Amino acid sequence: MTSPCEIDKSSFYIACFTNYDGCDVFDQLKIGTKLQFVAEENSQNDEAVAIYFEKTKLGYITKSQNFWISKILRTCYNIFEVKNQQVSPNVHPEEQIRVVVKVKSNLSKKK
Repeated sequence: MTSPCEIDKSSFYIACFTNYDGCDVFDQLKIGTKLQFVAEENSQNDEAVAIYFEKTKLGYITKSQNFWISKILRTCYNIFEVKNQQVSPNVHPEEQIRVVVKVKSNLSKKK
């Protein structure tokens, strides 16, 4: 499990990418593309955090990374800047998209 101090600049592949709609927007997922985290309320996993590109669900944060991110999102603070870090179309789908997470320097209350 990642500690709160390790969240800034953490990086991971999108979990369950093959189960959602990433293939529909794959050509739009360039390096540096902004993504969003959404804490899911009705999930079997209380710590589940989905990753979206615009309105398209791409998958989830990996279990090893989601604990603190989920806790922070559920306190109603959006402190994360999430970007696409790697696009690898010729590998297994679960390793095609890698994201990087940074803690924003100017914090804003979640809408």
